[in-house]
Amino acid sequence: MQVLVTGCAGFIGSNLVDRLLGLGLSVVGIDNLSTGQRPFLEQALRNPRFSLVEADLLDEATVRESFKGCDMVFHLAANADVRFGTEHPRRDLEQNTIVTYNVLEAMRVNGIRRIAFSSTGSVYGEAKVIPTPEDAPFPVQTSLYAASKVAGEGLISAYCEGFGMTAWIFRFVSILGERYTHGHVFDFYKQLKADGTQLRVLGNGKQRKSYLYIQDCLDAMLLAVEKSTEKVNIFNLGVDGWCEVNHSIGWICDSLGVKPELLYTGGERGWIGDNPFIYLGTSRIRALGWTPRTSIEDGVRRTVAFLRANPWVLESRA
Repeated sequence: MQVLVTGCAGFIGSNLVDRLLGLGLSVVGIDNLSTGQRPFLEQALRNPRFSLVEADLLDEATVRESFKGCDMVFHLAANADVRFGTEHPRRDLEQNTIVTYNVLEAMRVNGIRRIAFSSTGSVYGEAKVIPTPEDAPFPVQTSLYAASKVAGEGLISAYCEGFGMTAWIFRFVSILGERYTHGHVFDFYKQLKADGTQLRVLGNGKQRKSYLYIQDCLDAMLLAVEKSTEKVNIFNLGVDGWCEVNHSIGWICDSLGVKPELLYTGGERGWIGDNPFIYLGTSRIRALGWTPRTSIEDGVRRTVAFLRANPWVLESRA
């Protein structure tokens, strides 16, 4: 079996590539390396069952050619900069929605019928039901990122109906762990690395968020693909709980041995579209036998340990 992974040099994508190769599968990875990191593929590139295509998914012809001979697609490539969406309004449309269309068309042309898609818990906006189940009503969208992911989900479900495809749509909370290069732990670590005496915190620090460790995330994705066989399979992925941003700050500072002055910008939201409370219900994936093995605190601490052990990541993101 040959699997194609978009965004293969990214945080989740590169970890997935290693996992798939470990299962004995052949993997084709596509990444334009704009935010993905080639060193994350160091192990994969030594494997004869892996091939890397350096290409932009907006290039329709290259994408269609690259998909030839593949049996399934894990579509992970995306712009994940939720916070800066209003500064670059077209970016989410192109990199999340149009790219998803290009992926689906490449699948259709090449007769590929199975796709796993990385969506987001942000599609629920400021949900009224907590923990939020997969069948919760969608509210008005509050970020361009979430809106682009909703559009991607819609395209995928329509292609499943129109062209006989099967899809697994994963609505993630924030993912943590090794090869993490984007998000609040990275931002706080970067600040404290430069100056351990103070830390600027967007909002009031009381935002409640849920997080999931990368290997637990991959366990859930692979289990769902193996065991669920509906036309469109939608799963929330997260732990059974949440933490305040202030809790996370405490774990990060403790791991680094610093006690900075906390400088809050104020308000319930850190930026336009920030959801002050994210906690997803995960009974659907748990019914398949999945249970996360890593707590939010351990995930934060493991992420800090990775960043400390790999200073080049901070430099590359700069």
